[in-house]
Amino acid sequence: MGLLKWAVFFLVIAAIAALFGFGGIAQGSADIARVLFFVFLVVFAVIGILGVTVFRTVT
Repeated sequence: MGLLKWAVFFLVIAAIAALFGFGGIAQGSADIARVLFFVFLVVFAVIGILGVTVFRTVT
């Protein structure tokens, strides 16, 4: 969940910077937030697939 928190943090920073007219900072923060969000999605998908296949208990 740390990645998702950081993505939301940078998204808020981008929104505040855009509100005050700092375009470069807003774009940089939005890019960082986008990258962190997609990394979170990939990690979430890999853990989900591993949970369904590899770590399944056989009863």
